Amino acid sequence: MILLMPILALLAACADKREQPRAFTGADTSAGLATIKRVGCAACHRIPGVDWPKGTVGGSLDGFADRSMIAGRFPNQPHTLAVWIRNAPSMSATTGMPAMPITPTEARDVAAYLYTLEDD
Repeated sequence: MILLMPILALLAACADKREQPRAFTGADTSAGLATIKRVGCAACHRIPGVDWPKGTVGGSLDGFADRSMIAGRFPNQPHTLAVWIRNAPSMSATTGMPAMPITPTEARDVAAYLYTLEDD
């Protein structure tokens, strides 16, 4: 039983977190997509809704709404995601993602858009 405890704890940490609330009151998903296009997020990421470019450095954001973690390190929750989008280096000094030249409102809009990207 003692050997099973760490395994059970690890499995609980990996549990499906999609049912957690991820809505931003007043956020605008279409403004989020416009911000994504304006600041060039697709230079590094493959993003549904953006035809070009199709970056691969930061990985695909397809199905982002179904992920439980941001960058494999942080819980995928609205406030955390908005901070990550705007200033990822403030959360992880070793990330390759730069701080983005966007406002907190724009970061919320981008996060709201990313939460529309579900696996098919």
